[in-house]
Amino acid sequence: MSANSTDPAGSPGRVDVVLVKGGRTKIRYPAGLLSDDGTRIAVRAAWAGDGVRDFGFVRFEPGDVFTEYYWRDRWYAVKEVRDASGALKGWYCDVTRPATLTGTDLVVEDLDLDLWCSADGSDVRRLDEDEFAESGLAERDPGAAAAALAALDELEVSAGAEGGLESLLA
Repeated sequence: MSANSTDPAGSPGRVDVVLVKGGRTKIRYPAGLLSDDGTRIAVRAAWAGDGVRDFGFVRFEPGDVFTEYYWRDRWYAVKEVRDASGALKGWYCDVTRPATLTGTDLVVEDLDLDLWCSADGSDVRRLDEDEFAESGLAERDPGAAAAALAALDELEVSAGAEGGLESLLA
């Protein structure tokens, strides 16, 4: 979803986020490594899409900045989205297998389910449940499908709780 870190290529604080879907690389983009505590990895990158992507409930556009949080022990990633002026748009969450960092490649496997939470928390919506059902994951890997659905439920509960999704990032 994002790319083009402010860190120069090859600097020690740079990683390549590699989003895999259906066994193939969907997107690869450079990001600035903010932290890695052994469990959670945080990176920052700018929107890399071609022009504007309008979902109807949010627009991702040039100048948007994503601060992305990945876990080695959780089945999701949380991406804080801010516009070019720094104003918070909200959080876009991907349900994924736990992330792996090998060298400078941060690899995450997208499992189709997503959650959006607006900046004020008034709009929390589950996304792409139809794509998840069509993916066949429930038949191929029932354990992973159950973990993915549990992760989406956890994200939705967190989004509606006091402190919202920010409570996962503290």
